[in-house]
Amino acid sequence: MGSMDRSPNGTSPLSLAWFAAPPATAPVIVTGAFDVLHVGHVRFLTALRERGLPLVVGVEGDERVRAWKGPERPITPENERAEMLAALRCVDGVFIISGPPTRVSWQDYAELLRPLRPAALAHTQGDPHTDAKRRGAEALGAQSWELPLTQGRSTTTVLNQLSQQL
Repeated sequence: MGSMDRSPNGTSPLSLAWFAAPPATAPVIVTGAFDVLHVGHVRFLTALRERGLPLVVGVEGDERVRAWKGPERPITPENERAEMLAALRCVDGVFIISGPPTRVSWQDYAELLRPLRPAALAHTQGDPHTDAKRRGAEALGAQSWELPLTQGRSTTTVLNQLSQQL
């Protein structure tokens, strides 16, 4: 299991805590809730890692996910989400993002991620924050990678299917 090295980050209102050690070289970074890990997540993360750069995943903290998705979320606590992601062969490092849920601007994320010197920031097609993620990548001098979404595979879809079966 990883260590929780909390690293406040300069002027950013967001902070990160490493769950699994960061790679030594410039990574591709993806952030998200990763609340209920499913095949869409695994395919997306695997496709990123296959591009040849170390893959680092930023897991949004429980308080942030709850504020965005409602009081019943997250289903899985942040430390367990980080542990599952760190166990994936394609993932080289994992950190947990903490901070006020209202802090979601590309500037906030750019300041949080700047010390990691990312080579790329990644997101899926259809991500509602695509423009902000592209602006953040540009501000960091990083590439912006957009990969296809695995159709029919999202945490919301999985949770809806489970609720109908129970």
